[in-house]
Amino acid sequence: MFDEPFSRGTSLLHRLDPRIKLTAAFVLSCIVAVAARRDVALAALCAAAFLAVWSRPPVRPLLGRLAAVNVFVLFLWVVLPFTYGGVQTDEGVFAVSRAGVDMALLVTLKSNAIVLLFIACVATSDAAAVGHALCRLGVPRKLVFLFLFTYRYVHVLLQEYERLRTAARLRGFVPGTGLHTYRTLANMLGMVILRSLDRSQRVYEAMILRGFDGRFHSLCTLRLHRRDVVFGCGAAVAACMLVYAEFAGGLHVI
Repeated sequence: MFDEPFSRGTSLLHRLDPRIKLTAAFVLSCIVAVAARRDVALAALCAAAFLAVWSRPPVRPLLGRLAAVNVFVLFLWVVLPFTYGGVQTDEGVFAVSRAGVDMALLVTLKSNAIVLLFIACVATSDAAAVGHALCRLGVPRKLVFLFLFTYRYVHVLLQEYERLRTAARLRGFVPGTGLHTYRTLANMLGMVILRSLDRSQRVYEAMILRGFDGRFHSLCTLRLHRRDVVFGCGAAVAACMLVYAEFAGGLHVI
């Protein structure tokens, strides 16, 4: 999760200004999230898939991200067609609601479109570049630092938990469903929290000793180029087309 597999590349999307990509991803994802038409959602999915292919992502991580999202979408397909209501195809215990099927299909299109959009526009920049771009876009510094520190130290906490679990296994601990297992896991979780608090205090003191003043410093200088302007204009045109299609009767794709 924290190895940034999509940020290592040489495509044009990797070279774009992260501010433009973040803005485009945020605006387009908001439009897709509130869209109520299937043809609009399908058009957004096609555009997001084009951007994702354009970024030339590694196939296995891409399929893994899509699978993680569609596992939750699968539950909607199991539930919505039978519980949504509306006109049903037939009578009986397993009567399928056409409105439920339409809603499940709409959610599927929208969720996959948003995931592909963020993979193409956000994941193609590393965490430091995203944090710098967020700061330059006016996001509060505390939120930016919270994002960066969370990204940096979550895997450290996971490593600490793995150390505790390995120590417990070496002492003969075998997970089960008894009270001893629950007590042991609770103690391990408490130790992870205590050690994380201790580590955070030491990291903060180290940053203060190195002159940390609450500002975001980066060796990367963000500067707009012609390709950034062209991409931003293209994203703006796509956003306007989706909005127009949503309120003007759709694209007549489905």
